[in-house]
Amino acid sequence: MEQESDDVSNIHNRFSLTLVNPGSHYFSLAASLGVGLVIVLATYLGNLNNLNLEEFWYRIPMVLGVMAIMQLLDIKFAKKKEYSKSLHSSLFGNMLWVVTILMGLLSSLVLSKETSLFFITFGMILFASFRIGLYTTTLGASLKKAWAIAFIQPLAIFFVLIPQELWISMLSNPIAIGYGFSFLIIATAWSIVTDRAGRPGMKSTHKTIQAYLASQGNDVKDAEELMEEHATETKVGTSQIKFSSQDGTKEFRMVLPEIHPGPYHPVGGSNIPYLIYKNLSSSAMVMHSISDHALNLPSRNEVSNYLKNLEKSEVKEEGMKCTEPVVVQINKARVTGMLFGNNPLLFLSLSPHGMEDIPSYMKKEIEQYAKNRNFTKIMAVDCHNAMGEEISKEDGEDMLKAAKSCLDSLIVKNSFPIEFGYANTNDMDVWTEDLAMGGLGITCLKINNKKYFLGWADANNMENGIREKIIENFSNNGYNLLEICTSDTHYAAVKARNRNGYYQLGLITSGDKLSKWFMKIAENAQSNIKLAKYEILENETELKVMGQSIYEDYSKALEKSLKITKIFVIASLGLFITSLFL
Repeated sequence: MEQESDDVSNIHNRFSLTLVNPGSHYFSLAASLGVGLVIVLATYLGNLNNLNLEEFWYRIPMVLGVMAIMQLLDIKFAKKKEYSKSLHSSLFGNMLWVVTILMGLLSSLVLSKETSLFFITFGMILFASFRIGLYTTTLGASLKKAWAIAFIQPLAIFFVLIPQELWISMLSNPIAIGYGFSFLIIATAWSIVTDRAGRPGMKSTHKTIQAYLASQGNDVKDAEELMEEHATETKVGTSQIKFSSQDGTKEFRMVLPEIHPGPYHPVGGSNIPYLIYKNLSSSAMVMHSISDHALNLPSRNEVSNYLKNLEKSEVKEEGMKCTEPVVVQINKARVTGMLFGNNPLLFLSLSPHGMEDIPSYMKKEIEQYAKNRNFTKIMAVDCHNAMGEEISKEDGEDMLKAAKSCLDSLIVKNSFPIEFGYANTNDMDVWTEDLAMGGLGITCLKINNKKYFLGWADANNMENGIREKIIENFSNNGYNLLEICTSDTHYAAVKARNRNGYYQLGLITSGDKLSKWFMKIAENAQSNIKLAKYEILENETELKVMGQSIYEDYSKALEKSLKITKIFVIASLGLFITSLFL
């Protein structure tokens, strides 16, 4: 599992590569037109300053007009016909062209030589080379098609930029043609090698990139098909504690699926916590189990299968009593436990220090310890309520000690009748970018005439210290908030253009505002407390999950492609520098 964790971390760390593109195609449109203006200015003021100004001003609207038309035409050649990608590609290609022209002017100034029209032609062919690489990797064109369309936009701009009498001499310049075609060959070779970088685990690196980019526009078909090809069949369990009022008017569930939310929004089970929550009449807390990305559902079809089978859960035990909570803190590790009959419920957290997903070896060790002490079914919740790295060996050992100590304490605790109340934010205006569709929830458990609160947020983790701020606010008002858990949803209300790819709860919304929301629903929860019974429900479903190998294949392909790209970039840069001395 450690290798799987490393692979996932490696892929996640490369997420920032997807932020290279501007966030808005309007920006790309404006920027590309701005770059087009600079190309005209650099060409005429730097290289063709002997021509009259009337022709210079006449060229500006022609170049910008042709650029805009070509951007629209480019959509026809892209697999997904997306205007935004056409604009982004035009922007970066034209930036490469203008940099070439400006570097040529700078070299002329530094080396005290005459300016050369070579750099205009050379830059135009570099633009075409860039288009070959771009069309084959991200826009879904074959190499033959990419070569066929590579020169369409660059040449169209060239013909309206340069006076007609200079076309033949500039386009037949042997040095420009020689250097330019060297880069065309480099782009072609790079495209072939990087596409094969993921073999044999990944047939085509480029198709995987294209599927990912398409999924960012909510077209998930290709991404889910690729992931299902790698998926493996396995049995997935789901545990529930169902609370029902004795008069039958209220019902609430704590759900602990062994599947993991993901892989990323909007693919597969990225929004699975909310879908379970909605499937249970919005009266549930869908907790994060001790699970990792190997247990992601790869497609919406598998999500649908899971939800259908969840209705077939079996009652394993029922009762009307539970123990008061036990809290064990060892250094950073904190474990909160309750015992329902002979079934312990544990909440594991390092907050405010934080960690990544609790590794599966810890789950196995806790379950084995519980089995040795004759507990029936242990339910362990990864609270997922502070940001951090993979749990260290020391913190892991502390958490295991705390969990075992908590279990030992629960054995000797007395049980008392349960009363429960539940409320959520369904009827409140709490939309925020760091909170998903399930909102917030609070359950109030009254045990031995004492009230204990458990909080839940449908969010992807929490900003460090937010949990402590909310709990302190509850304490100041005389409320005992035991823990706040997040669902670790991978749903994104908006696309977060940061390294994580999501906004953790508390990053956008202030701790004070979250405290007020939680306090309000806590008051609602305790106001409708009723005597209850509980049922322990179990379900096991045969599903396709993503497994470990897919992350290894993706990680290897990504790393190999990046290494290849670095080599090609260094070689290209060296070749480009030699052109400055001509």
